[in-house]
Amino acid sequence: MKLSRPARRATLVVHVAASAGWLGLTLGLLALGITATTTGSAVTVEASVRAMKLFADWLLLPLAFLTLVSGLVLSLGTPWGLARHRWVYIKFWLTLATITATVFALRPGVGAAVTAVSAGGPLPDAGDVLFGPIVSLSAYLFMTVISVLKPWGLTRRGRRLREQKSPGRKAAGQKSVGQKSRGQKISAPARKPVDAERASQTA
Repeated sequence: MKLSRPARRATLVVHVAASAGWLGLTLGLLALGITATTTGSAVTVEASVRAMKLFADWLLLPLAFLTLVSGLVLSLGTPWGLARHRWVYIKFWLTLATITATVFALRPGVGAAVTAVSAGGPLPDAGDVLFGPIVSLSAYLFMTVISVLKPWGLTRRGRRLREQKSPGRKAAGQKSVGQKSRGQKISAPARKPVDAERASQTA
């Protein structure tokens, strides 16, 4: 599958916008988590964790899945590929792991905090509202860095595909050289009558 230029640009815009939104939402969750764990006001704690639950339930997963799907379309529809370059491969699995952690760790932790605070009790565990955003933010920043720097080179699959293309390029180069040499051989006899005519005039 190869994307056309307009489709590639549109998908890239969607991917960058979704990734930036995911990163910004995680920063907001971290700010709310820090507020909930450091404030002495029960009203502020409840408002903070309720806002975290609202973001986690309605915004976090849609942005996460949109980032994952648009990234897959870009990797499979462009020469980068999904398993040809290490940075693309690592970014894909790290995105998948972060989404899994969001579903099974961050959202349940925030839900438990909301349940406890709504019942009039204190925040049960600071890790419920801090650990998830911190881990997610670290992962997103790391993925942003490798997206810009594109480190580590090719994977085994990428090297194998490049080696498979190399013989074709060499054969094309040898063919062009052979065509040039044949052209020189054909044009060489055309000079002989001129040389013979000059020799007869000299005599």
